[in-house]
Amino acid sequence: MELRLLRTFATVARTGNVSAAALELSTSQPAVTKQLQLLERRVGATLFVRGRQGARLTSAGEALLPDALDLISRAEAFERRAGSVAAGEEGTLSIGFGLSGIELAPQAVALFRSRYPGVTVSLDDMSSAVQYERLLAGTLQVGFVRLPVPAGITHRRLRQDHLALALPTGSDRPADKAAQVANWLDGRPLVRLKPERGPGLTDQITRLYDELRCRPRVLQEARDLQTVLALVAAGVGAAVVPATAAAIAPSSVDLMPLRGKAASWWIGVASVERSVLLDRFVAAAVAAARA
Repeated sequence: MELRLLRTFATVARTGNVSAAALELSTSQPAVTKQLQLLERRVGATLFVRGRQGARLTSAGEALLPDALDLISRAEAFERRAGSVAAGEEGTLSIGFGLSGIELAPQAVALFRSRYPGVTVSLDDMSSAVQYERLLAGTLQVGFVRLPVPAGITHRRLRQDHLALALPTGSDRPADKAAQVANWLDGRPLVRLKPERGPGLTDQITRLYDELRCRPRVLQEARDLQTVLALVAAGVGAAVVPATAAAIAPSSVDLMPLRGKAASWWIGVASVERSVLLDRFVAAAVAAARA
């Protein structure tokens, strides 16, 4: 059913006059008459009794008017909602983040929500590799990932992260020189995140070990970074973690920055789609990174 016909029906019913309805609809009286006749043919019933006193609803017209008004109202609500979605004021965003975004992603989401409270946001923890797969599959809209990104994914660089040595507060530590750090780490038993939980981080740490020419031993593995840091705090052993883990580290854990070409990397916000909503979220992510 054409909304144009329903709007004409509702306007004539409200004004009780074809001429007045034509004036309100910015059209001619014959055009209104034709639209009413077309609507009556489609519904198979006469909707108005027209005479010198104007147009009066028939029993069929009175029965169908509430439904017509409901459809018009819902269509207008849809148009308003569509306008808000197109303008990036409403909608949904599915966002992923990994270890590299553990601090930045929540900050960006909080800033975005303060600006656009009508948007529903979901935030899920997953590795950069999984984020890439879901971005390309269309099941994830935005990701906070370790750069570089695969082909087909666009990104915006946000900030650098670097590796750090997590140690219990007050414990012995190496001097801040590459040779001393390498000697301290070589053969030392360390706590680490399970490689399958953070493949990008594991690769980064392995490359740093290769650069420093050292090979620590694995003392214990954990399935999440919080547990790794908790084990360090308990004195089980040291661990190599992202420096951004300071955001979730217990107060009894100190982070010592590690130096080397392989010790740092860029974090970016990545997506495949383009929309006003996504552009606004990226802007919020950039602002959060600068802050």
